[in-house]
Amino acid sequence: MSTNGKTGWFRRWFSRARSIPLDPARTDLLVVASSFDDAEPCSAALERGTQQNAWVEDEEIVLRHHLMLPPDTIDDAAAIAAQDGYERAPGSMTMESPEINGYQPAVYGGVPIILQRVQVLDALHCSQERSRMAGLAQRRGGIVLGWDALQPASDAGRVAD
Repeated sequence: MSTNGKTGWFRRWFSRARSIPLDPARTDLLVVASSFDDAEPCSAALERGTQQNAWVEDEEIVLRHHLMLPPDTIDDAAAIAAQDGYERAPGSMTMESPEINGYQPAVYGGVPIILQRVQVLDALHCSQERSRMAGLAQRRGGIVLGWDALQPASDAGRVAD
């Protein structure tokens, strides 16, 4: 390989437009994939998102896990999740227990909380994070209700390579 070839590669690599990190507070985020069924594999939920032309693979998403926790364990759970880059979604807590498809979650005095982070998602990492959240909730006497993934409604916020 000539010196010009190496220089050209180097120049192309560093001159590529870089993506602006996805801001979870954006108002144009839409749910592009989700599952609130423990038995459904992440791959099926993501495939559904792909078929609906909603989920754009290899692009950042806001991955949100919906949990129901006893009130006295929320701060601890959030602190543990923060070690992996998760944060509480603003306004995610209400004192009412949600009803999901006619099912009332069984966590006495449980409070819904959403833990979220920005990442590129695939079925393997989705499954790993789902399992991690299940363990986090279970050790605190809570449950995981489900997860969803959000991406911008348009390509306006994305910068091409």
